[in-house]
Amino acid sequence: MSRIPVYFMPGLAASSAIFERIRLPEDTFETILLEWTLPLEGETLSQYAKRMAAQVTQENPVLVGVSFGGVLVQEMAQFLKPKKIIIISSVKSNLEFPRRMRFAKTTKAYKLIPTRFMGNIELLAKLPFRGEKVQQRIKLYEKFLSMRERKYLDWALEQIIMWDRVEADANVIHIHGDADEVFPPKYIKGDFLAVPSGTHIMIISKFKWLNEHLPDLILGK
Repeated sequence: MSRIPVYFMPGLAASSAIFERIRLPEDTFETILLEWTLPLEGETLSQYAKRMAAQVTQENPVLVGVSFGGVLVQEMAQFLKPKKIIIISSVKSNLEFPRRMRFAKTTKAYKLIPTRFMGNIELLAKLPFRGEKVQQRIKLYEKFLSMRERKYLDWALEQIIMWDRVEADANVIHIHGDADEVFPPKYIKGDFLAVPSGTHIMIISKFKWLNEHLPDLILGK
């Protein structure tokens, strides 16, 4: 019996290292980790998704995406015939965006975000932020954020804010933390699997829950 190929796509600017604690039974599943690449000049999200889909070489794959990676795998599915689509800490349409993101789309405020500083984790670490939690979060950014080029960050922010999908795919399996601060669950429409105390980075903090439940979700149990 051949193993089920499962492709994992990390969140915005993140490397596949965020999946380092995710373990699927190797006798049943083949885990393939995808990475962000720089967008081409003027490339749309759909065009980027088509280019990323070309990296999926097995038939009937399972696509798993985190945050913006969840948006991307839904776009990639247009060019593939996935067995399952699973999104984690993400959204199924722009109707699930919080108010601040809808405001940013209307006003184009996202263009004012200084992405040249977002990519400089070393600079952030030197700033006098208060609180142990803030410092811990910066250490996570330093470890897991690999795509720090301004060209990518500017492109990615615009693509997610301007995402035009308004009709959710009913077949998408949505896993979401009940304490997600980026995409608050009160804005999520339709069914989703709620992870107790799960924040937006629960792919790291709630890996035990995910390791326990992902196999059954993929197999449809």
